[in-house]
Amino acid sequence: MGEEIKTLMYKGKPLVRQGQFLYYGFPDDKAILFMNILETRKSGDLDIATRVLVQIQSTDDELSFADKVLKQCEKGSFYEAFEIGTIWLWRELNKNEQGK
Repeated sequence: MGEEIKTLMYKGKPLVRQGQFLYYGFPDDKAILFMNILETRKSGDLDIATRVLVQIQSTDDELSFADKVLKQCEKGSFYEAFEIGTIWLWRELNKNEQGK
């Protein structure tokens, strides 16, 4: 029998981690949130992110990699990165809705 893979869902969207990379959102939406943990520090047994690259990326396969990055910044914690990233993603996904 095949093993069922469970995806962490947050506010109705998948959150997937691959090493230091995190992806939030559906790949078939027009954009996703991408985060890269650039630096960490030890706190007991835990690695705490101290520098995180945040990007809103287009999922349009017609665009070059450089053109896929719609918005970008660096933050000093995972919380700050995820907070600004989710706000930016929500705004990007709702651009067409607001214009109508």
